[in-house]
Amino acid sequence: MLKKLFYGACVYLLLSNLSYAQLPDFTEMVKNNGNAVVNISTIQKNTETQAADSGDQQQLPQDIPPEMEEFFRHYFQGPGRGMAPKETNSLGSGFIISKDGYVLTNNHVVNNASEIVVKLKDRRELIAKLIGSDESSDVALLKVEAKDLPVVEIGSPDQLQVGEWVLAIGTPFGFDQSVTAGIVSAKGRSLPDGNYVPFIQTDVAINPGNSGGPLFNMQGKVVGINSQIYSRSGGYMGLSFAIPIDLAMNVVDQLKSKGKVSRGWLGVQIQDVTRQLAESFGMDRPHGALVAKIVPGGPAEKAGLQIGDIIVEFNGQIVETSGELPPRVGVTPIDEPAKLKIIRQGEKQELSVKIGLLPSQQVAQKSDPNAEEIHANRLGLVVTDLNAEQRQELQIEKNGVFVQRVGKGIAQDIGIQPGDIILRIQNNVIRDSNEFNKILTKLPTGKSIAVLVQRNGNPIFLAFKLDK
Repeated sequence: MLKKLFYGACVYLLLSNLSYAQLPDFTEMVKNNGNAVVNISTIQKNTETQAADSGDQQQLPQDIPPEMEEFFRHYFQGPGRGMAPKETNSLGSGFIISKDGYVLTNNHVVNNASEIVVKLKDRRELIAKLIGSDESSDVALLKVEAKDLPVVEIGSPDQLQVGEWVLAIGTPFGFDQSVTAGIVSAKGRSLPDGNYVPFIQTDVAINPGNSGGPLFNMQGKVVGINSQIYSRSGGYMGLSFAIPIDLAMNVVDQLKSKGKVSRGWLGVQIQDVTRQLAESFGMDRPHGALVAKIVPGGPAEKAGLQIGDIIVEFNGQIVETSGELPPRVGVTPIDEPAKLKIIRQGEKQELSVKIGLLPSQQVAQKSDPNAEEIHANRLGLVVTDLNAEQRQELQIEKNGVFVQRVGKGIAQDIGIQPGDIILRIQNNVIRDSNEFNKILTKLPTGKSIAVLVQRNGNPIFLAFKLDK
């Protein structure tokens, strides 16, 4: 009996030690890099006002219902009484990338700040100067006046593997030098507000105040800047996103040399290829970036790219999803040629395009209430022709019909809305409402058909099948 207990205890200890040995030890990494991670606090002067502390202000009654609080505040304290300019404080993280005082953080940490203070681990507080920032990538570069500062080592996000351990150091909720760890959940994530950033997704615990802090790999090198979380509560829920450090360092180089960031531009709007769209374009599987719009006079138009083309390769790199293309185009040098592989009407082709400089554009859209209606068609739509004023505002020279109403039917099922502009069906460009209805009568049944619509200035392909 004693022998069995002894052997059982030995086996338990052995298994425990094996399990423990498989877990990473982050202690040395934190010791070596913690000194280079900083706390960043800012003061932002707002145009809003708030009640100033004054002896003549009356206190609100206690135990009032929440829905009545604003009424009592107005009654007891009065509108506009004791108002003073409002200053707000924000808190974030950052890390030192050079011994002479360059610091990296997020743009949203220091945006609109009138004063930026960098607090080191040794409790020194240094006033920082904003060298420059880039809203699109959410990267900001600061400079403090100091020498021989501790620095981080820059790593390569390309070498990161999904499932690999990573570690973050930052200031969540103001708690300095907080360390959290997790694994890489995914790479190359595209987020709605980050078109030019292929985010690293992790399950590292990131909370408000971690923004701008470093993400380390197991070699103790920075591979990302912790930037965003996905949350329904405002706190950590297991989905954290970091900006790849190579993209951030490209921004740093441009801010140092030019004081601003220039991005490559192809002059297209793109979307993912769904299963039905892949079938309609004669593809064996959905992949690539589908061209939904080409900007007149842009690099893509000059290179001969067409609406409906599917970009499957850019400069030798495979394009599986549309979100992979913008970051690659963005870091391509301006005026440099790039090689594209596309699928056009089921056939593979190669094009060379000279990358342009990204401009800023906005397109307005509104309907014409006086336009003559056309009777509903096979899709359950009422469409009208576009007048000259609409075409000018929408930057549509010749093509398209305006969706006046959407009845029950296929169009409603696939998401076409009143106010949409239908530009083409399959390879047929729609010039007016008569041509649109003629094309509809000739469409086959039981086959996926692609339709290009423009909504709020943005084009998108949709797919449908006609039953009869």
